[in-house]
Amino acid sequence: MRSHSICIRFLITVSAVTMFAVVAGAETPGDSNASSEIGGYDRPHGFAHQSRSETVAKHGMVATSHPLASQAGLDVLREGGNAVDAAIAANAMLGVVEPMSCGIGGDLFAIVWDAKTKQLYGLNASGRSPKRINRQVFVDRGLDEIPIEGPLSWSVPGCVSGWQALRSRFGTRDLSRLLAPSIETARAGFPVTEIIAGGWANSVESLLKYPDSAATYLIDGKRAPKAGEIFRNPNLAATYQKLADTHGNAFYRGEVADEIAAFSKRNEGFLDEADLRDHSAEWVDPVSTDYRGYRVWELPPNGQGIAALQMLNVLETVDLSKYSPGHPEYLHWLTEAKKLAFADRAKFYADMDFADVPVDQLISKQYGRRQAARINPNRSLADVPAGDPKLISGDTVYLTVVDKDRNCCSLIQSIYYGFGSQMTVGDLGFAMQNRGALFALDEDHLNRLEPGKRPFHTIIPAMVTRDDRPYFCFGVMGGDMQPQGHVQLLVNLIDFGMNVQAAGDAARVRHVGSARPTGTPAEGAGVLHVESGITDEAVAELEAKGHSVSRERSSYGGYQGILIDWQHNVLHGATEARKDGIALGY
Repeated sequence: MRSHSICIRFLITVSAVTMFAVVAGAETPGDSNASSEIGGYDRPHGFAHQSRSETVAKHGMVATSHPLASQAGLDVLREGGNAVDAAIAANAMLGVVEPMSCGIGGDLFAIVWDAKTKQLYGLNASGRSPKRINRQVFVDRGLDEIPIEGPLSWSVPGCVSGWQALRSRFGTRDLSRLLAPSIETARAGFPVTEIIAGGWANSVESLLKYPDSAATYLIDGKRAPKAGEIFRNPNLAATYQKLADTHGNAFYRGEVADEIAAFSKRNEGFLDEADLRDHSAEWVDPVSTDYRGYRVWELPPNGQGIAALQMLNVLETVDLSKYSPGHPEYLHWLTEAKKLAFADRAKFYADMDFADVPVDQLISKQYGRRQAARINPNRSLADVPAGDPKLISGDTVYLTVVDKDRNCCSLIQSIYYGFGSQMTVGDLGFAMQNRGALFALDEDHLNRLEPGKRPFHTIIPAMVTRDDRPYFCFGVMGGDMQPQGHVQLLVNLIDFGMNVQAAGDAARVRHVGSARPTGTPAEGAGVLHVESGITDEAVAELEAKGHSVSRERSSYGGYQGILIDWQHNVLHGATEARKDGIALGY
């Protein structure tokens, strides 16, 4: 959302009254003609500080964080495959070209709009903890939290089961076709892109601790590939081929499963053949709230999607259209809404097979109004306990696809930290996730570690519908940033009238320091990280309200989105400068 640094940067010479002037809105969110002369002249037309034009196309579109993944998905669409087929092909390619962020050692969530039934479907393909692990394991080892690295952080990888479930219900192409481009790319090699190269380099020290990881992901077992350097992963190509030959079954009941279980045993892990064999993805009902006439859909816990809905319900009580993306009053309300939602997140969000999570109450309008009343417009909250909704009667890749029939797939997939647990399974060519590190070890916590339980999850796909049709298929990567990013995107689009590219380019903020679902308490009022597009004047006003504000390079997410213009039957797609990706259409 860098482009509506647009809304702030250019207002340096005006008076304090107009310094945070309202950005002119469009009648319809996403109207690229809105605010065509908003300060500056970096672009001849449209939003002055937008990084690039929207991608527009008639038939189908794919938006991912890497050009090769977008191309793989687009090729599937052009040959007649649907949105789900293309999403799987793109996800598989991302596992090759962006391995620190995703892969078959991780989990997957998706929201699908099916044009035939005109319904939304949610998929939770996150894995469960090993049945042989429990909290006493950590007590015996003198640990008061689950380590980020190593096999104690493992849960069953759900990605491949997600591909299987999506194909079984909606797919039209065989898995061997969908994996073919990724297999070839992994074998032949690919030039590493700039942002990915930076993330790769940050992980070298950790990867060097594990011989299989160093052999798989480091050049000569010593260093990360540089931007533009060719990288190959023949081991992953061979594993993908085994999945292609068995329709994915080898991962949970065949050769790949056997190697994972044997590796776990050799490394004193608890994941075994039975855990893999018994795993299955689960279809779930998406949940939603109405935000100013737009219905915003997320998945229920064990993920954090409903935090975005909770924030929107609070912000709907405020007329944000009189502000702009960098306006301190808006940023204050946004940050306070986040604190309230994340306090609830820390207390209530957990695997709903093990915990009674009051989802309906948490996302209700009545609860949203009550939470909004807790916000002091002039002062930052320092002590933010969870609310009481019962009084009311987690590095990642995101991709989105819309096809010619207007089937939509909003898909997010991750191994959590960069290269997950840092452990690569022998010569299988992929890293195992560390999602189990998001369990709490407090026996009274709803998200406490238990055998066969899904951990709290940060990765969340989203979709917006309007008039009972899909309108905006989008997501934002980046751990705790994800619900904060969802909300900022939607406010930019709906309240501030930006198009889908400008909404992603505008400067973002990220609040950190809230209590966590692992049992870690809040750090007072926390810290509000801001991007360079937020002015010094806005920072000063936020600090005057009691916010601790920090300017630094940080993870402000990574966004892709596709908006459907039903009037002209045209797709508008966007990616952003925070990632290496591209939106492609035909």
